[in-house]
Amino acid sequence: MDKREFINLINNKLKLIRIENNFSQEKMSEIVGISKKTLIEIEKGRSSLTWAGAVCIATLFEHSEIIQMTFGGDVDEVIKTVAFTHYDTNLSKTLGGKVWWRQLKELNGYKIQQNILSQHYRILDKENHRICCSFELDEIELRFKETTK
Repeated sequence: MDKREFINLINNKLKLIRIENNFSQEKMSEIVGISKKTLIEIEKGRSSLTWAGAVCIATLFEHSEIIQMTFGGDVDEVIKTVAFTHYDTNLSKTLGGKVWWRQLKELNGYKIQQNILSQHYRILDKENHRICCSFELDEIELRFKETTK
């Protein structure tokens, strides 16, 4: 997934997110910081959000069922993975991937998992802290080898 794909997903779900939250177009445009006319154009597929606009909506509505079912639980991780291509800093502890994740490999307590919806990959350590995330499996496997040496 790249920024354009992320933006398109949010564009296509914007109306559903608005309806899910029972907001009028006027209220939704006020919350997001765009004009009502722009919101209508996006909902009709005639215009598009920017990267910042898509991130804003995904972040503001991160607990939305629509967002959850689109990105597989942790939209923040998806945003960072897309933005940084390979997000690699001190990441937070996870629940170990019990809901949105398929485990691909495990060695010495370290795991490679793939999100079943967004399809991005991550490595978890023995305590389920994220080590890194990427949409590139080759990159994750290389990092996994380095980590499990």
